[in-house]
Amino acid sequence: MRAKLLICALLVLLLPSTVSAEWQIRPFVGITFGGTTTFAIDLEEQAADPKLAFGASTVLVGEVFGLEADFAHTPGFFGEGSLFAVTESSVSTFTGNLYIALPRRWFRYTLRPYVVGGGGVMRVRGKDFLDIFNLNQTLPTWDVGGGATGFVNDRVGVSWELRYFRGFSGDEPTGLSFGPETVSFFRAMMALTIRLDRHVP
Repeated sequence: MRAKLLICALLVLLLPSTVSAEWQIRPFVGITFGGTTTFAIDLEEQAADPKLAFGASTVLVGEVFGLEADFAHTPGFFGEGSLFAVTESSVSTFTGNLYIALPRRWFRYTLRPYVVGGGGVMRVRGKDFLDIFNLNQTLPTWDVGGGATGFVNDRVGVSWELRYFRGFSGDEPTGLSFGPETVSFFRAMMALTIRLDRHVP
């Protein structure tokens, strides 16, 4: 019984208050870099090179705590022209996260820092010219990062963020990878932040 009460209390503390919560939509563009993988399609380590990424996130945040859903897509993640002549590839991520920002009342007229972390899935795709190491894998993933958001008026602002993603599998090698399947990378992004609604007394 005590455990149930403790869980309920934590949920009340973590979820944004309906009185002071606001919805934010953040379409973004960015780059992925510093990527590593055990997939054999990337013998020349093309994943480490910067790649264009785009996507969007939705945030429901109160005075401090919030929740976030984040989707991003990176085409050409494994590059082209590698040993096995990669003709197309991509990595997509979808994560749900806990969002923690410094109190809103402290940052009404300046950048408001935040941290974010959680988990979800990573879709890894790749095709080579010789049709040897074709990928179509879905990996569990976790992510963690931080950034800052500033508003130029009551509705529109800008966010900057750096986030780390790691997709992994505890399975034995499939023949497409050297060891358990993993993909990891950093993502730096800039987003247009649109405040949809705000419930402030």
